[in-house]
Amino acid sequence: MELKDIVAISGKPGLYEIKAQSKGGIIVESLIDSKRFPVTVTHNISALNEIAIYTYEEEIPLRIIFKTIGEKENGKEAINPKESGKVLSSYFREVLPNFDEERVYTSNIKKILQWYNILASKNFDFTSIVEEEETEEA
Repeated sequence: MELKDIVAISGKPGLYEIKAQSKGGIIVESLIDSKRFPVTVTHNISALNEIAIYTYEEEIPLRIIFKTIGEKENGKEAINPKESGKVLSSYFREVLPNFDEERVYTSNIKKILQWYNILASKNFDFTSIVEEEETEEA
């Protein structure tokens, strides 16, 4: 399982792994209950590899944040995303000290921690995440 194959689907809880291409879209499998279903162009999907978080200087890719949390927690699950906003913010500040507090809401932090915990529960290898996007040159 690679981060580039993991997506979030708007309106559906949890994370999904892309399993196959179909004529009308893609086939995904839930990381929570392992159910498979087709995703068409009517669904709004976000690849975790493409998401970034605002800081005061730049946007930091979500994969870097996952890697940092993974190092902090030794690949185990992080704190419960249902903690209070203050607890979540202080935890997230340990992971990403300069995150933009005006543009990164508590709901964003909850979502990041939920996603991280889902991946951690599936024994995702956070050490395999590369810092930089690999660019292919011809």
